[in-house]
Amino acid sequence: MSAMKMYQVSTLQALMLGYSRAVISVSELLDHGDIGLGTFTDVDGEMIVLDGFCYRAMENGDVVAAEPDRGVPFSTVCTMNDSTPVEFLYTSNIEKLKTDLNNIIDSHFGLNSMHMARIDGEFEMIDARSESGYESVHVDLKTILGKTQKAFKFEKTKGTLVCVYFPDYMDGINASGWHLHFISDDKKHGGHVFDIVMKSGKGQISKINSIELKLPDEPIFDTYSLKQASKDEVKAVEQGKNRS
Repeated sequence: MSAMKMYQVSTLQALMLGYSRAVISVSELLDHGDIGLGTFTDVDGEMIVLDGFCYRAMENGDVVAAEPDRGVPFSTVCTMNDSTPVEFLYTSNIEKLKTDLNNIIDSHFGLNSMHMARIDGEFEMIDARSESGYESVHVDLKTILGKTQKAFKFEKTKGTLVCVYFPDYMDGINASGWHLHFISDDKKHGGHVFDIVMKSGKGQISKINSIELKLPDEPIFDTYSLKQASKDEVKAVEQGKNRS
């Protein structure tokens, strides 16, 4: 089995507490993986990395190619050198999908490892969000999304879910459990996923036991107390409890 590792830019705690300054560029990020997700400087849209390309879902759900020099404050990517095929039948909601994914990794003794998955599917509905940029220092992500987040739905579409899993004990480095972003086959629509109705899907999942963490270099990073963001705040951001 070839060695695989997650490459992560900064930490979720830092992003939650408002550190949304560029750490590296998109072009640098793509040197470390060809699939993953994240966001951009000032939380200006949702990131989807797929097949070696980086896309930005804007606040209305439209997708554009991310410029090579655009800044990345937070992201998780990898290269799926080894993977296990997965297939899904009709899936009525995102919690059912997460349960099915958990059962897959549990059957391979993987609940304490990281995972990356892609699911290419046909969807009755995708409930998603993105946001516009908000330049700030020490303004927490929940507050920012309360000002900039827009929710939208895509119906009767085909596309790809990029899914990242982190175990509970790594909560704070990233969000524990599954985190999903979507991009349509035509690369025109996408965002952070709140819910789905999937007719069918198939793809791959990779178990990953190594991580490289790229922390910000600038002194202001050390002014953030990275234990303050609570699990409830993370869940609110991930599940859209603060949706406008």
